[in-house]
Amino acid sequence: MKTEWLATGRGYEIPCTFSIGRENTKVCVVAHGFGSSKESPTVQMLLKALPEQGIGVAAFDFPAHGESRVDGEYLRIPNCTADLADVEALARTLAPGAEITYFGSSFGAYTTLIYLSGLPGGGRRAFFRSAAVCMPALFRRPTKAQAEAMERDGFLILGEDYGCARPLKLTQAFLDDLDSHDVFRLWSREKAELHMIHGEADRTIPISEARRFAEQFGVPLSEVPGGDHRLSIPGAPERVLEEALSFFRAR
Repeated sequence: MKTEWLATGRGYEIPCTFSIGRENTKVCVVAHGFGSSKESPTVQMLLKALPEQGIGVAAFDFPAHGESRVDGEYLRIPNCTADLADVEALARTLAPGAEITYFGSSFGAYTTLIYLSGLPGGGRRAFFRSAAVCMPALFRRPTKAQAEAMERDGFLILGEDYGCARPLKLTQAFLDDLDSHDVFRLWSREKAELHMIHGEADRTIPISEARRFAEQFGVPLSEVPGGDHRLSIPGAPERVLEEALSFFRAR
């Protein structure tokens, strides 16, 4: 396993951990959830398990997340999708000719959908855990304190009470980005083959939203009874890994 800081030309570097060899015929680019990082239990599980199955893997931190050295001023959707593209470019350099697949958790799934929707052609495959398909709606009803902070400072800070691994600065520009990236409007089923897994008890992204997306675009959806947003209940992480591996091995 290697860790490198990838130069971007966007004023910051991307912290990226990867295990990729020229012998790999498949490589998975992993995108973490909102307020999380590549150190999350799900990402760490994939970083260990995928290479053991002969699949290369690369995980990275979005701006203002994990080991990223920049704050929320750089947390913009165009930067997030560009970071994903840069990590994919690294994977293609290290494993020429390999099939690039994707694993996205929550916000990472949302970002991956936006990224793939902008690419030409199809034939790609992505597995989504607790996909934040309704991401723009999460901040449309701020608390009174959040609204006051945004009005006063032009940003708000989310902390541990919102599940953030480090204080996360959200700017109005980022919230505007969310409002202009509705995946229900951006996505088209020919862009990629998808598979989703979602907890029935997810209180962050209701399973009704996952079902709506899956029905609209013909996406297979695995539902986990009692599953929370992080799918951390006993047996759920193992199920996520098993289904992801089955999906990636399908061809």
